[in-house]
Amino acid sequence: MRIADPAQKTLVNEVNLLLDTLPLSGARIVELGCGKAEKTRSLAATGLPQEIVALEVDARQHAKNLQIADLPGVRFAQGGAEAIPAADASVDIVLMFKSLHHVPLALMDQALAEIARVLRPGGLAWISEPVYDGNLNEVFRLFHDEKLVREAAFSAVCRAVERGPLRLRQQLFFDTRSHFDDFAAFDARMIQVTHSDHRLSPELYAAVREKFDSFMTPAGATFLTPQRVDLLVRD
Repeated sequence: MRIADPAQKTLVNEVNLLLDTLPLSGARIVELGCGKAEKTRSLAATGLPQEIVALEVDARQHAKNLQIADLPGVRFAQGGAEAIPAADASVDIVLMFKSLHHVPLALMDQALAEIARVLRPGGLAWISEPVYDGNLNEVFRLFHDEKLVREAAFSAVCRAVERGPLRLRQQLFFDTRSHFDDFAAFDARMIQVTHSDHRLSPELYAAVREKFDSFMTPAGATFLTPQRVDLLVRD
């Protein structure tokens, strides 16, 4: 298993890649760390899954998700990946979009064990993680350096594959596109988030802004961010 593929330059929409890769028709899906439920909505809109349980650990975001009234096939629940509210072997697909590295280090192995527990034999886990590289990472790491937690997340996946019953089916490497009209948009989406408490000193805030502005163009700032998906299957 590889943590990155520096040679890849393929730009994709991850949801479209997922739709082309996973057998979603009639599937019972658990999404771990659903955030604002943007990808949840995209998947539900296909009409393919039988059910989506969207789990979010952040209480404030979960409260907002409970106000969503136009996704009848989605059930929102609060909780972390280390304690999935699903019966043994009851789930066809588990999704983690950029969320494993947010699981506390001491609970990452437990989270992977929980994924193995709830997946039926032959069930799939789509574990998507950002690669520690790219211009957006150069800005983000000034105030929230995720190098160690991203490496820990990859190591946890490797350990899960080594011990079973999860095994690696495929690794996918690609770039995704992130666009910000201006620094205010970056601030809102990356700094002023509810799942993390980013308290920047005025000096650090100015340094982050200066770094971000170095990538600005008249059309805003566009970043290509390398990603990795570890697609696991349960024996």
